[in-house]
Amino acid sequence: MTKRKSRKNDAVATNISSCRSGDESLPCCAILESMTDGVFTVDLERRINTFFNRAAEEITGFKFQEAVNQFCFDILRSSTCQSNCPLEKTLTTGEPVFNHPAVIINRTGKEISISVTTALIRNHQGDVVGAVEIFRDLSVIENLRKAVADHYSLGDMISKNPRMQEIFDILPDVAESDSTLLIQGPSGSGKGLLARVVHDLSPRKERPFIKVNCGAIPDTLLESELFGYVRGAFTDAKKDKPGRFSLADGGTLFLDEIGDTSPSLQVKLLRVLEEKIFIPLGGVEPVKVDVRIMAATHRDINEMLRNGLFREDLYYRLNIIKIEIPPLCERKEDIPLLTENFIARLNALKGKQIIGVSSDVMARLMNYAFPGNIRELENILEHAYVLSRGSLIEEKHLPHDFLAKTNCVADIPTEISSLTSSENKLIIETLREADGNKKETARRLGVSRTTLWRKIRKFRSK
Repeated sequence: MTKRKSRKNDAVATNISSCRSGDESLPCCAILESMTDGVFTVDLERRINTFFNRAAEEITGFKFQEAVNQFCFDILRSSTCQSNCPLEKTLTTGEPVFNHPAVIINRTGKEISISVTTALIRNHQGDVVGAVEIFRDLSVIENLRKAVADHYSLGDMISKNPRMQEIFDILPDVAESDSTLLIQGPSGSGKGLLARVVHDLSPRKERPFIKVNCGAIPDTLLESELFGYVRGAFTDAKKDKPGRFSLADGGTLFLDEIGDTSPSLQVKLLRVLEEKIFIPLGGVEPVKVDVRIMAATHRDINEMLRNGLFREDLYYRLNIIKIEIPPLCERKEDIPLLTENFIARLNALKGKQIIGVSSDVMARLMNYAFPGNIRELENILEHAYVLSRGSLIEEKHLPHDFLAKTNCVADIPTEISSLTSSENKLIIETLREADGNKKETARRLGVSRTTLWRKIRKFRSK
């Protein structure tokens, strides 16, 4: 931040120090009282002293008389009060802080997302006597983001890609059926997540969802893992062990990477699919189960059939319903959505308040082929998230190998701009998708038409 801007903020803060709540005879106070952003001042002991405007009262739920002489952390109860406090940083370093993300808890216990700006307060002699905090309620923006995200999500899956939207449309019907489902798509594209969503939407949702990665277990062990074994079946079999089919009884068994199974195991899987019975390893009595089978593979099954690597009869049993997930390189419009979703999830897990990625980072992401698909994107963002100490993920936080493989471009097309950029971009994007229909736009965003019109008029006036 330039020294000129810093001095300007100090000058504004010094003027605030002459205000008293409710005294609108001073031009400075009249302006601050009319602001929609909350404004308050603290002394060197971090107690709210001379100013706590109407917006601060509305956002926090505390009146000026209740807030004055109280420590600011007792009124805001912010997520940054214990560590990384913007006011504390400004009072310690003398430097202003701009648009720092935080969450406060208002008087009724409701969490409110805000952005915080702070600056020093000096008296007429130039001595530091306290600090001012300006905080903006981001609830409307958060609600808009959530409305847009909900519009493009199904369960834990999120996408605005037309092919994925077609999949979302049929998934409830697929879930209601009990038919075998085959999911094809490259590694890391979300096959397991799709299977889980289908299970969670199905009548079996209260029963187990059991996943087996057929490619990660040696074929000699996979049979006993799937079907279980009885005591004495082999040297170390000292007691009966139920297999995954038994554990999934009444629910769903997801066979991931089924293309990696051997022809001999495929024969046994075929029998279970046809007769719903199996015999545990070393056993003689057949076991009957009620299990819905879902299978997935990243391999080209048709090529495997031609080469005799996969049984045709098993394929036709599995291929009752088939869904193909496109790779991330064919649905790049999802990258901003997925980025926002991953960062929000990491914020919830790690306790940070990162608001998004820089435009340069987004440009790199948008211009990368992602051979590892969504899993690779998630890993890149988690790496950057861990290294980021501010409110924004920047290029310096990205993995070195990713930086070496990508070339940054100056601008990102408007139609795929990040949801984290600003409220007006969210509205513009939704307007475009609704073909300019303001009633439909308001419905998708979850706001009234009056609110939408007011915001559009405000953006146009800037």
